[in-house]
This record gives sequence, C-alpha cells and structure tokens, in this order.
Amino acid sequence: MWHLNLSIDGDARETLSAQLRNALRGRITDGTLRPGTRVPSTRQLATDLGVSRTVVVEAYEQLCAEGYLTSQRGSGTSVADSARAGVASALTADEAPAPEVWDLRAGGTDVSTFPRQDWIRCVGAVLRSAGPRELGYAPPSGLPPVRRTLAGYLGRVRGVRVRPEHLMITSGFAQGLALLCRVLRDQGHEAIGVEDPGHPGEWAFIADAGLRPVSVPVDREGIRVDELAATGVRAVLTTPASQFPTGAPLSRRRREQLLDWARAVDGYVVEDDFDAAFVAPAQRMPALQSVAPDRVVYAGSASKVLAPALRLGWLAAPTGLAASIERVRAGWDIGCSGLDQLAFARLVDTGAFDRHLRRLRAEFQRRGQAVRQHVARHLPGVAPLDASGGLQTYLVLPRWCAEESMVAAARRRSVLVRGGRFYALRADDRPPALVIGYAGVRGAELGRGLAGVAAAYRDVTARHATGVNARRVADSDRRTGLTA
Repeated sequence: MWHLNLSIDGDARETLSAQLRNALRGRITDGTLRPGTRVPSTRQLATDLGVSRTVVVEAYEQLCAEGYLTSQRGSGTSVADSARAGVASALTADEAPAPEVWDLRAGGTDVSTFPRQDWIRCVGAVLRSAGPRELGYAPPSGLPPVRRTLAGYLGRVRGVRVRPEHLMITSGFAQGLALLCRVLRDQGHEAIGVEDPGHPGEWAFIADAGLRPVSVPVDREGIRVDELAATGVRAVLTTPASQFPTGAPLSRRRREQLLDWARAVDGYVVEDDFDAAFVAPAQRMPALQSVAPDRVVYAGSASKVLAPALRLGWLAAPTGLAASIERVRAGWDIGCSGLDQLAFARLVDTGAFDRHLRRLRAEFQRRGQAVRQHVARHLPGVAPLDASGGLQTYLVLPRWCAEESMVAAARRRSVLVRGGRFYALRADDRPPALVIGYAGVRGAELGRGLAGVAAAYRDVTARHATGVNARRVADSDRRTGLTA
C-alpha cells in the first residue's frame, strides 16, 4: 500500500482536480517526489483524500500527459524519470526554453515505445524453430504464413477483405507506393490525385516515379470529391481514417461519393491507412477497402505503430492490379527479411501487438488532449480542427497571424514547427495554420515545446498589436491634419 501526504480544500475556488494536480506538480518540481517514486493508485488516493476517484484520475492523466507521471499496466503510477525541477514553470514562462531543441514537426515516431521485450521474445521463438525454409530467401511477396496472419489481422481490426495470396509484404509504405505508381504508369496513367494539404514527401516520390501529383482540396469532411472529379485523374491517394495533416476523417457521405467516382472513371483509390490505429475506436470506421475491394488499394506499414527501422509494410490490391504489382516486384528485389516477417506475425498471433497498440493509442490520445488544453489556455484566438485521433493537431490561426512569423518566432524559442502552407501543393487563400506533431516527443519535452509555441504566439501578437496601434495613430493624425 502506497501513501502520499497531500491535502486539498473543498471550499477553495480552484477545482479539486486542479488542486491535486498543482500539489503533485509542486512536489515533483521542488524535488520532494523524486523520479521513480511510486504514488498511490487512483482508487487509494481518492479514498485517502475523501474525493471522487474521477478527481484523481483526471489529475493523474493530465500529469502523465505533461510528463510528470508515468503509468504502466501492472506497474502502477510513478514519477517519470524525465521529470525535473522547473518543468512546470516552463509551461507559463515568458523566457525561451532550455537550449535543447524541441521538435514539434509532424511525421515523427516515438520509437521509445517500441515493445522491446515482446519483440525479443518473438525473435527468439522464431530463431529456435527456424528451419532451412525460414532461413532461406523469402518469396518476393512475403512468406505465406505471415500473409495469412496479416490478412486475418487486417480483416479483424480494419475489415479489409483480401485473400492472403493477394496481400504483399513490402519494405514499408514507400515501396508499396513506388510499385503501384510503376503499374499505374504502365497502364496509361499520367497523374494521380493527392490531398491538399497533404504529405510533400509523397508528392515528390510520386513525381520521381513518373506521375504528376494533382492537388485536390480537403475540408472538415475529408477530400473534396467534386474537386477530384474535375481534375480528370483516374487514381487518387487519400488518408480516409485521419486525413494528414488536418486529422479530419472522411465522412460517410464522402466515402460513398469517392467510391462512386472510382467506379464511374474506372479508376482506383489508394488508401493510406498509416494512423488508423490511433483513431478512437468509437469514431474509427472500417477501411474504405472493406466496402469496395475491387476499387481500393489498401496500404499500411509498421513504421508508425512499431518502428521505421523494421521496414515492414503491406499492400492489398484488387485482383486486376495485384498480378501486375507482383510481376513488377519480381524484378525489383528479392523480398523483405523473412525473420522480421515471422517475428511480426508472432507478435500479432500472441496478442502482444494488440496490447502494444492499445497502450500507444492511449498515450497519443493523452498527448493530443494535452495539446488541445494548452492551446485553449495559452493561444487565444487559435482553433484546433476537431479530430478523433491522429499524430498531430492542425491549428487554424487568426487571419492576421502570418505563418512565417509564427514559425520564425518559435524557432527563436528553440522550437521546430511547420506552418500549414508547408503541406500545401498549390498556393491559395487558405487560412494561416500551424501543425503541431506530438508523436516524436513526450512528457516534459512536449510541455516545453508547447510553452515555446505559446511564447512565440505572444511575441507575434504583441508585434501585431504594436503595428495596429501605430496605424491607428497615423490614421488619427491624418484625419486631424497633424501629418506633414
């Protein structure tokens, strides 16, 4: 039984949860509670303090998101190793953060969450049972047992409808996209629609593969199918589960429109399902491929859910495309590491992969919530787009706030972040925005990075206010005839 000497005042104006959160944060930052110190369970502390358990749960979750506490199933809650004195003040300080650089650019991956022990056990089991077949060259499209496991898993969690023999294991999403672009080009395609805003790296990749990326705008319902139809393309790359970088899920209405478009033009939808695992289950719709497997090419990878170093991805293509992709792949390379494939399949079969994803989803949802709460408190006038998950938050800035000024001001505060136009394929009059990526930073690092963004916003706001006042004075002088 763990005990903690704290007191809260039921008559104070501050909420009970805020009192508890501030008291714990203070004990951590002044060194009273040292890294690694166990704290009581939420139920025990609620009993000790005579409050609702919800009060304690809310305080613990916020402190976990800020990096002061860490919680693991079976190990309880303790003071995080990264928690140090002075972290709390960084969230409200006007001074620049420490000399370290806080990288809040989208696209990062938190490899510290990699399930090392589970992976070691799976690799060990594979090596102990590996025979000549497992230690030899794997078929270019992947080992049959692995494809069976993956087909079953994708069917179970995403509704993907694919026969194992039509599922290809690739060296990450990039190789799958490269193979697909090659086949589309061979079939006469000259261009492919891409979401705008979207991923600039993918646009460059598509162009290098010999296809022209064509901008298709998105809004709060996802890709604009009416605009897509006007482009004349017959293939489109989209992120329907959680649009990158806005986080907007493709609405049911748009899903139907998109599939109707594909049938009408005899074309294909390429579904990049890179972060569906991080969408809240209640808001997560089945893969688009599950509705129209004859028109949707489903693509995913282990890069965001495990680690990019594994270079494991998968491609489920309609029968008409699958054979062509296999022919191109046969002359491309001799397949991915068979041992890594088998270890991944065992991770799935043992349930360790599902457990890892649940932990990861909860962690990223806490980080996303921390970002939204920080924005609400410290960035007045900035509005996050509503999203049910993802690995970044798209912030719409006031019209007067120039993206370039915000990015530069954040850099002066040792924070790396990108504006919304960095992800734009074509120039237009879209509102200024900032994209906060939180997949690659955690705890105190995220808190300090957000503090730097808030300080940068205050800098830009102050300069804007000074400019407005100067213009008002000048206008007043002109009206009164005081100017020369």
